[in-house]
Amino acid sequence: MTTAELKAALKGAMRGEVSDDAAVLTAASRDTSLFERMPELVVYPEDADDVGAVVKTISALRQAQGERADLSVTARSAGTDMSGGPLTTGVVVSFTKHMNTMGEVERSEDTEAERGMAGFAVTEPGVYYRDFEKATLEKGLILPSYPASRELAAMGGIVSNDAGGERTLKYGKTEKYVEELDVVLSDGSQALFKALTPSELEEKKKLQTLEGTIYREMDALLAENAALIEEHRPKVSKNSAGYALWSISTGGGPASGGRERTFNLAKLICGSQGTLALWTRAKLALVAPKGHRAMLVIFLYDLTILPEIVKRVLPQNPESFESFDDHTFTLAVKFMPQMLSQMGFVKAAKLGIDFIPEIELVATGGVPKLLLMAEFAEDTIEAADAKACMARGALANLNLKMKIEKNEKESEKYWIVRRESFNLLRKNLHGLHTAPFIDDFVVPPSCYPEFLPKLNALLDEYASHFIYTIAGHIGNGNFHIIPLMDLSKEENRQVILDLAPKVYELVIKEGGTTTGEHNDGIIRTPYLPMLFGSEMVALFEKTKNIFDPLNIFNPGKKVSLPCQGGTFADIKRDMIREKI
Repeated sequence: MTTAELKAALKGAMRGEVSDDAAVLTAASRDTSLFERMPELVVYPEDADDVGAVVKTISALRQAQGERADLSVTARSAGTDMSGGPLTTGVVVSFTKHMNTMGEVERSEDTEAERGMAGFAVTEPGVYYRDFEKATLEKGLILPSYPASRELAAMGGIVSNDAGGERTLKYGKTEKYVEELDVVLSDGSQALFKALTPSELEEKKKLQTLEGTIYREMDALLAENAALIEEHRPKVSKNSAGYALWSISTGGGPASGGRERTFNLAKLICGSQGTLALWTRAKLALVAPKGHRAMLVIFLYDLTILPEIVKRVLPQNPESFESFDDHTFTLAVKFMPQMLSQMGFVKAAKLGIDFIPEIELVATGGVPKLLLMAEFAEDTIEAADAKACMARGALANLNLKMKIEKNEKESEKYWIVRRESFNLLRKNLHGLHTAPFIDDFVVPPSCYPEFLPKLNALLDEYASHFIYTIAGHIGNGNFHIIPLMDLSKEENRQVILDLAPKVYELVIKEGGTTTGEHNDGIIRTPYLPMLFGSEMVALFEKTKNIFDPLNIFNPGKKVSLPCQGGTFADIKRDMIREKI
């Protein structure tokens, strides 16, 4: 079947547009990862029925004798993914053009009392988070698991990657807030995944449809492999690697506080990168954010006491506990003129004045190894300041340099460095490309004294090939290292394949995970056997086969199959090569 014939078949099945325009395909061939894959077509569904029609058409063509075995469907929203998740040589289903409608946003005091949630919102995948948040804030609500790319990202990727960010320490990741998902299954049929009681689950298992098959086989898979799944449940507080089989069935045990067992496949679809089903509508729980913040800033020169700092600060329940390293601090000082020039005179002058104490501190004590930012959010500024003071008191005998910023205006300068230093680096070092490949691992904070020197030694070993900074969510051990590299050089591309397994070996040895927020995609799917072992990976493969036996949905992500992607060869082949 030619591309023209495929385009005609899809156009005849749906009301939305189908494009093979070169500019459209090129735009869809990139995300924010280090990969490029040129899709065959891009489709713009108008609604869930259109999505179902696309999937049904592709499924029928895959099953037709003599037709192409490479046809596939991959969802795409804003394209801010750092793992290559939405990249494909098949058909892209793009949601932002038409499926970008917000549904109702409601407060719910009953939900708040029962589970700490204050309400919910309904959304389609093509809604940008910035618009989603604007709508929820009108009701005094927020989805607190937003990523750092909140101004650019869309809800499709936030749910499909199980996103997290600076507030995840206190509030958890997106999976915690996913209540319901309307989905299109691999035969083009539609289903609603939500929490089911045991009796409701039994009714679903009676269905003689793909949905019924999924419920029967997934319930059996979980029951038969409960011990194995529990053994491989990530021990760290954040994980986006693999399929979250441990999140489907909850409650019903001695530790459940009397809650009835529930079975919710929406928890599995969240974070599955569109490899099991395509979601078309989400109902998400929301929280009511606190209105006032105070920040405890810690200038750390001795990394050996870092675990003790984290241990003492966390009981005060910070909303976020962030960090950036000495590389970041030095670069911020180096590129301070460029940073200030982008802000306007008044704001730039204020920021320059605000940083005078830090400049004096560096002049007398040197650049700290890490700068830590513990931010506390409460209903009053007095309560927030009290929390920050309690945290400072808990650290009093550690002989640390600390200060408290008593409002968001005072703490803004640290957030600017934390959020903007990498962008400044990227803008001022021409010819280098962002290369996220060890960008999102998580380790237990208790291992910092042993882990961080070994990590730095590895990075120093390859330092001639890239420039990097380290930042992250220090409170739960989630580090973001995104090197800048000249990817036109073969030796630099080889470094990505050489260094990543060494870093992940350290991470796994400490009981960590390869990704806390950014997911597997092209860049990390080949490392899943290293992380989970062969038995657990076999369960991931069974899960994929239960939902998608023809491997139509986003092949090569989450599961490696013969001739279908998910290998180290895919990483090497699809890396961007041009010099920028």
